[in-house]
Amino acid sequence: MSRDNSELEPVTKKRRVEHFNDTTNDVEMQQSNGNGSTTATNGDIDESLYSRQLYVLGHEAMRKMAASSILICGLGGLGVEVAKDIILGGVKSVTVQDTKLTSYQDLSSQFFLRESDLGKNRAEASLPRLVELNEYVSTTCTTEAVTTDLVAKFSVVVLTDSDRDEQLVIGDFCHANNIKFICANTNGVFGNIFCDFGEDFKVTDTNGEQALSVMVSAVSKDSDGIVTCLDEKRHGFEDGDYVTFHEVGGMVELNECSPRKIEVKGPYTFSIGDTTSLSDYTRGGIVTQVKMPISVHFKSMRDALKDPEVLPTDFAKFEQPYQHHICYLALSEFSKSAGRFPKPYNAEDGASFVRTCNEVNEKYSLGLEVNAKLCEEFANGCSGQLVGVQAFIGGSTAQEVMKACSGKFMPTKQWLYFDCAEVIPQGLKEADCEATETRYDGQVLCLGREMNDRIADQKWFVVGAGAIGCELLKNFAMMGVGHNKGMLTVTDMDTIERSNLNRQFLFRSWDVTKMKSDTACNAVKEMNPDINVTSHQNRVGPETEKVYTDSFFADLNGVANALDNVDARSYMDRRCVYYKLPLLESGTLGTKGNVQVVLPHITESYSSSQDPPEKTIPMCTLKNFPNAIEHTIQWLGTSSRGFSLKQQKIVTNSSRSRSS
Repeated sequence: MSRDNSELEPVTKKRRVEHFNDTTNDVEMQQSNGNGSTTATNGDIDESLYSRQLYVLGHEAMRKMAASSILICGLGGLGVEVAKDIILGGVKSVTVQDTKLTSYQDLSSQFFLRESDLGKNRAEASLPRLVELNEYVSTTCTTEAVTTDLVAKFSVVVLTDSDRDEQLVIGDFCHANNIKFICANTNGVFGNIFCDFGEDFKVTDTNGEQALSVMVSAVSKDSDGIVTCLDEKRHGFEDGDYVTFHEVGGMVELNECSPRKIEVKGPYTFSIGDTTSLSDYTRGGIVTQVKMPISVHFKSMRDALKDPEVLPTDFAKFEQPYQHHICYLALSEFSKSAGRFPKPYNAEDGASFVRTCNEVNEKYSLGLEVNAKLCEEFANGCSGQLVGVQAFIGGSTAQEVMKACSGKFMPTKQWLYFDCAEVIPQGLKEADCEATETRYDGQVLCLGREMNDRIADQKWFVVGAGAIGCELLKNFAMMGVGHNKGMLTVTDMDTIERSNLNRQFLFRSWDVTKMKSDTACNAVKEMNPDINVTSHQNRVGPETEKVYTDSFFADLNGVANALDNVDARSYMDRRCVYYKLPLLESGTLGTKGNVQVVLPHITESYSSSQDPPEKTIPMCTLKNFPNAIEHTIQWLGTSSRGFSLKQQKIVTNSSRSRSS
């Protein structure tokens, strides 16, 4: 595929330092474009950078984001994950706030801090690396305390690493002043998110899916008119959806009508209300879904603590989110009285924490039966920091920020609780989880020293260094995978393009045209100099089996796929089954994502099942990567440049005349 060489030129950088206030540093990077003007002053969206995101969000949502200013309080591992994702997303400005100094625990997960930053303010130390992520976003930092005067300047406020008293004060102020408020926390293997977008938050599109459209075969003339669709395709509508009609014969009043609310009667039928005053239906027609804005009401945090509305994340743990709600309330009370979190596997702290859980259950009149075993598990696993948990909670929080800015997609309403307590080894004791002032202290507090040492000896093969590959490599590096006797091996045959910079955060504008694998390895080596990592530029397949031999696979502990095509995924799946290696398979499509853990002879393999055929063609494929006949047909049907039937006939007849 040919490339525009002008996009691959290394960019010139210009750095300006200003002051947000007496305790704020402002570093802005501007990028010169071909005509000499700076892109920061250009009102148009840079489609060469945001192309993939535009196909998911659309121009209107992107413009709303580009007018939003975000405050992120607390720049530990969770805060920097949120900041990184939001800056890449392309908002107007991001200000990061922190009063804490860098500690060894921070180095377990805060990937923009280095050992040379120990003792420095976390926000100030991280700022230069945050600024490099996106030259279009004004990125600043402040070391002043969080006050209502500060948060009043922003459209969205995110609190991380904050205490309950601060959360309630800021939450009440934001709720009263129509400022979108998000609070996120990670504590060891546990995490939560709280969202409050105000009394009347408008959502323009709840799911971001393409509007459904099906052919009509009949419309009854009745007080509750029934629309029947052609039998070969289910309509896919839901109760409460709105629709309009086109090309209906006879009952022409339906054509381009105002959106009508429907009630589903069956897979091929639905009602549209009174049709008795309309003409008789004769033939044909197309019914199309109309996306209608809806209003969502949020309670303040103060009210939501007493009456939690929880979005489940794991249906195998359906009751646990409410227990975790109690645990987080108890954690606030415990830390306020003790000045710290419970010590892992300390019997006295565990018993005290369980008593506190019972007390807050009564204090907030939650009426739940406290699960003492689960509360003790929470006390044992809530210290320290795990980069994987922070990646999930941080990425989800950033998505909520984008929803708050754009009004697109249904926001979390209102609590989300997550845990991965299954990773905690059995039989841990207090002595196993003591911090010793190393960069892995945050992980040792959660998982113990023996598990940390096992991680250090792991040998993993990461296939692909794109968007998912960058995140995998960052997480593996912060965990210390392979930093002792182990090794990370990365392969990717692609070079970096400008459109990658919006989501592949290990790359910068001056890395364009460089190999992805080399650049990614160098970037994570800076994050954690301890790790052993090597880069390849090979395709995985039969042609490289002389490189990836029996001895290569026999020496591995596992494979992590970060691929963009089914053939390569299936090939790696077969290799892992053959060599009995664990495989971590993952993929994304717009706002959707999937992860599959493959354990040979225990779980099904990637190739054991196939996805059902897609009902619609993804818009990003349709507009940017069409590769099949049906893609061009669908593009013609959805494009404003499509021909009318009359024009098609003229073109067809003209072509026939010339050929004859």
